[in-house]
Amino acid sequence: MPKYTLNELLSLPNLLTYVRFVAAPFLLWLAWSGKGDAFLILLAITFLSDVLDGMAARMLNQQSELGAFLDSAADLLIYGILAISIWWLWPNIVQREILYIIIIIISFALPVIIGIIKFHSFASYHTWLVKTAVVITGLAFFILFIFDIAWPFRIAAFVCLLAALEEIAITFYLSKARSDVRSLWHLIKEH
Repeated sequence: MPKYTLNELLSLPNLLTYVRFVAAPFLLWLAWSGKGDAFLILLAITFLSDVLDGMAARMLNQQSELGAFLDSAADLLIYGILAISIWWLWPNIVQREILYIIIIIISFALPVIIGIIKFHSFASYHTWLVKTAVVITGLAFFILFIFDIAWPFRIAAFVCLLAALEEIAITFYLSKARSDVRSLWHLIKEH
C-alpha cells in the first residue's frame, strides 16, 4: 500500500471528500429514525461536498490517485446508504419507482465491479457523462422525494445507464487502470 504524506491526506479536496465518510452513519441514523427532512438536508450537504471536492482539486492542482480513490469510495458508501435509507423513509415511492432505482444502482455498481475484475482496483474515471448523470440524478432524487414527481428521476435513470455503458467501454478499452478520463471519445482520440 502506498504511503501518503499528511499534506496529501489532509488536502482541501480530500477533506471535502471525508465529509461524506463522516456523514454516512448520521444519514443511516436519520433514515432509521424516520427523520426525512433532516436526512435530505444532510444528503444535500454530502452532494455539495462531492461537487466541491472535484472543483477544489482542479482549482488547486491537487488531483491525485488518492483523491480519485477516496472520491469513488465515498460515492459508493453514500449511494449504498441512500439505497437503504430511501426504503426506510419512503417505501411507497420506492416500490412504485423500483425499476428506475434498480437501473441507477446497477449503473453505479456494474462499472465498479467490472473495473475491479479487470484491474483489481476501483475505476475512478469521473467522465463528463458520469458527472452529468450524478447532477441530474441528485436533482431528480430531491424532486422525487420532496414533490413526488417521477419523470425527472426516470430520465436520470436513462442517463445513468448511458454513463455506465461508457465507463464499461472505457474499462474494456484501457490496458491498465487510470483515473480521470473525460470521455471514451477523448480516450480514443488520445491513442
